[in-house]
Amino acid sequence: MRRRSPAGPRRRLVVLRHAKSAYPAGVPDHDRPLAPRGLRDAPAAGRALAAADWVPDLALCSTAVRARQTWELAAQQWGTPPPARFDGRLYGADVPELLEALREVPERVRTLLLIGHNPGLEELILALAGDGFDDTLDQVRTKYPTSAVAVLVWHGTSWHELAPASALLTDVTVPRGKKA
Repeated sequence: MRRRSPAGPRRRLVVLRHAKSAYPAGVPDHDRPLAPRGLRDAPAAGRALAAADWVPDLALCSTAVRARQTWELAAQQWGTPPPARFDGRLYGADVPELLEALREVPERVRTLLLIGHNPGLEELILALAGDGFDDTLDQVRTKYPTSAVAVLVWHGTSWHELAPASALLTDVTVPRGKKA
C-alpha cells in the first residue's frame, strides 16, 4: 500500500518538454535550435502556463539550446519571469538524475517548472504519478510530444521528499502556436 501524507504544503511540478527543434546539418544535438513550429509553440506554452496559474517560482532548465530557447520564449509571456537555473545534468537525464536535480530545489519554491527532454521527462512523470486521472496517464503513456506540459502535485515540506508514486498527475496539455 502506498502512503501519502496529507500534511505539509502543497507543491506543484510543471514539466515542459522543449518545443520542436530543428535538425541543421553539422550541428551537435546539444546545440540544435528551435524549428519554426517550436518558435510558435514555446510562447503558446508560456501563455498556457499563465492562463492556468501555473507560473513557477523557479525554472530548472536543460542547457541544450532548444530547451533554453523554450524557456526564454515561454517566460516572455509573463510580466516578471521567475529566476531560472540552467543545469547540464538535465540534458539526456534519466529518472534518477532528474530526481537528484529536483531534490536540490530550495524549500521556499512551491511551483517548479522543469524544462528538458524525452524520454527522461516522460519516464519521470510516469514514475512520480502514483495517482492520476486515467486519461492524463494514458496521454503521457501514449505520447509526450514537444511543448507538452504535465502538472504533478504533492504534499511535502521539501523537494527532497519527492519520490516515485508520491504525486498526483492532474493535467496534461500540448499548447500549440498559430501559423502566421
